[in-house]
Amino acid sequence: MSNLSIEKSAPETSPLSKVPDTMAARVRRKLTSRVASVVAIIIAIVWTIPTFGLFVSSLRPEEDIKTTGWWKFFTNPSLTLDNYNDVVFGDSASSGRLASYFINSLTITVPAVVFSVSLAAMAAYALSWLNFRGRDWIFIGVFTLQIVPLQMALIPLLQLLGDYTKWGGGFFAVWFAHTCFGLPLGVFLLHNFMSELPKDLFEAARVDGAGPAMTFRRIVLPLITPALASLTIFQFLWIWNDLLVGLVFTSGPDTRPLTVRLAELAGTRGNDWQRLTSGAFVSMVIPIIVFLSLQRFFVRGLLAGGVKG
Repeated sequence: MSNLSIEKSAPETSPLSKVPDTMAARVRRKLTSRVASVVAIIIAIVWTIPTFGLFVSSLRPEEDIKTTGWWKFFTNPSLTLDNYNDVVFGDSASSGRLASYFINSLTITVPAVVFSVSLAAMAAYALSWLNFRGRDWIFIGVFTLQIVPLQMALIPLLQLLGDYTKWGGGFFAVWFAHTCFGLPLGVFLLHNFMSELPKDLFEAARVDGAGPAMTFRRIVLPLITPALASLTIFQFLWIWNDLLVGLVFTSGPDTRPLTVRLAELAGTRGNDWQRLTSGAFVSMVIPIIVFLSLQRFFVRGLLAGGVKG
């Protein structure tokens, strides 16, 4: 009886309990622990404090901004929208007049993002799943282009596009430059994502009579949506916040982006720097909206390496 009771009380071992404790599982447990959550919250708060201070300063009167720190707002609260009105809709030469520059930044960023992401997706698909001579060497060449400093290519590219700077209302040159500079990283990221897709999907599509174009449109694009969203966010933020390319390839208030005008507002002496706080916050609105809209795809793109078969 005693032996029988001991046998009944012994726990049964399931096959799942024999699964080895992998490094990924250990890292996942550490990142989801309470300590990791507290650390993440602290980092988020510290990271948000400068942005909050910028927002508070943008709403304070000019005299308060120039005489006291933004944290003094809590002891002597006073709010005004004069800074935003002056920066966005002001008519004087020293005011921001950012409304037209805001439109210019949208005109530059949206087409450049569409061109670079679309071409990178098609190139990554060709380099991942189409067999042709020299494919590996082309990918190596694209990868090595990432180490070329952007500054070294500005003048040669400007000389190349000298006769086409007036195309597209003066935006063609900056579109072309941003697309060229964004393609190496985009192709590299999407290639790594696409190469992890199951080979069975492409063989089944080929059996069903689907060509490369239909396979790319019907199968690949839906599966790489997280990666496309991640690349779109990176490209949008990089192009929207760019100063150097916009300064070199555009001229005049009709084509200058928002970042160039913000740099001009700083001036040489910084006497009117109270406008910089509201101007900087105006420039942050669109990137924040884009990031929040694509956040769920962005997280999925970071965590997923592809569809595992």
